Amino acid sequence: MASAVVTGAGRGIGREVARGLAARGYDVLVTDVDEAGARATAEAIGDRARAMAQDVRDPESHRAVAGAAAERGPLAVWVNNAGVLRTEKAWEHSDDDVRMMVEANLLGVLWGSRAAIEAMRGQGGGHVINLASMSAFGPVPGLAVYGATKHAVLGFTESLQGDLDEAGIPIRMHAVCPDGVDTRMVRDRAADPEAAIIFSGGKDLLTAAEVADAIVGLLESDALVLTIPRGRAALARFAGRYPRIGLRLLRVFRRIGERNRRSVTAR
Repeated sequence: MASAVVTGAGRGIGREVARGLAARGYDVLVTDVDEAGARATAEAIGDRARAMAQDVRDPESHRAVAGAAAERGPLAVWVNNAGVLRTEKAWEHSDDDVRMMVEANLLGVLWGSRAAIEAMRGQGGGHVINLASMSAFGPVPGLAVYGATKHAVLGFTESLQGDLDEAGIPIRMHAVCPDGVDTRMVRDRAADPEAAIIFSGGKDLLTAAEVADAIVGLLESDALVLTIPRGRAALARFAGRYPRIGLRLLRVFRRIGERNRRSVTAR
């Protein structure tokens, strides 16, 4: 039986990804900084899942997780899902919040990818899936620090695939870039006007299950970058290519997002 790791799987997208991988026959190691949440996910899945506390900011924790996963079978899938979100103007964040986003969202992905590759490279390959964001493609006022970490995750994932290809290591890298997702992480920021851009895609956010299904589907794909939904990615990429024009367009989308955000908070 092959094994899989999903970080930040105590709830939301990570929990649904873990559920999907278990349904495909993987032995899934669920990790989260909230150990109780990780255990709740594993218990909900059943015999094919185990839980382990992990702070993804610690590089040694990833090596320990890789070792624990390998005890149950060759490591075939690693999903770097753990992340944090703060929605304020860049100069208003506390130093601790800036450090936490960079360490969890970016360094956590780097440490996890390195540990996964070290475990997979001698056993015939595997898949490493990194959670980026639609905010990885262009400017995202209100999410400047968060967006910067996701830009970096996307660039790292693409470059790392090149390194793997040149080294002849058959590991597939994937960066997943979803639009706003209805998770507790997002709803915890819904009262903040700076979160408006997250809600600009429509009145209904993506569901965690929708995103998880797309993530699990990457196991039959060599897609390097997956955007969800694809239509919004065109706008995001345009804004990134022409940032001055993009910023003007985003003022309109922020107004739309603000209406939607207020609707969510009023429910």
